Amino acid sequence: MENNDLLHAKDGGIERLLYIMRRLRDPDTGCPWDIEQSFSSIAPYTIEEAYEVADAIARGDMADLKGELGDLLLQTVYHTAIGEEEGLFTFHSVADAISDKMVTRHPHVFGDQSRDKTAAQQTIDWETIKAAERAQADQTRALDGVALGLPALTRAVKLQKRAARVGFDWPDVEQVLDKLREEIDELKEAKSAAHRHEEFGDLMFVMANLARHMGIDPEQALRDTNEKFTRRFNSVEVKLQQDGRTPSQSNLAEMDALWDEVKREETISE
Repeated sequence: MENNDLLHAKDGGIERLLYIMRRLRDPDTGCPWDIEQSFSSIAPYTIEEAYEVADAIARGDMADLKGELGDLLLQTVYHTAIGEEEGLFTFHSVADAISDKMVTRHPHVFGDQSRDKTAAQQTIDWETIKAAERAQADQTRALDGVALGLPALTRAVKLQKRAARVGFDWPDVEQVLDKLREEIDELKEAKSAAHRHEEFGDLMFVMANLARHMGIDPEQALRDTNEKFTRRFNSVEVKLQQDGRTPSQSNLAEMDALWDEVKREETISE
């Protein structure tokens, strides 16, 4: 297919997108903004697009999900274009690498192992294979390979899971709660801003550990609470608007009373 034909091909698929990226990154004829981008400058957009995919899924907007998945795919194409320019990897070598990984990690599908095992056993097998991969990559310590760029609560849970696998864990949730109370007391006693910062981090880490022990995803729990707060505060604003006022024209006591009213209304409607 001629290049101009590929550029405008409605069914060009991934090869069309790869060609478009090559054109955008061409040092002589490409887009100045696209040309000057690097792995590090694009990374924040990659994270943002992943969150927008998750947001579309949470909203159940499948039309938007299609577009957001395309945006996320573009990020992969972007990084692999830079990788190819620097002689590191290509889109196709990245695709081959993940294909190899999936085959290796699913011997019960692509190999000679039995599929007759529980989900829990499959998880154990998966982690065993991943541990062997980390060892080959010279990641031999228990916490090696936990991505630095993960959301902090998610990374905390992953670090704790890794530590728990080698026996560094509270045996039950009551001891985690005891530790939580201890950290709250230490935060109260902290005098300097730096000390409060440190103790607050310790408190959040224990909260993530508590979530893990209780089988709760702390990121999802906080997202749900953010959504609940947004919904209820919006309802408070609506009630004030019905009186011709805004929150800045109200006061804490009144808004707190309206907040309780909204909570009661939600309870009745459930």
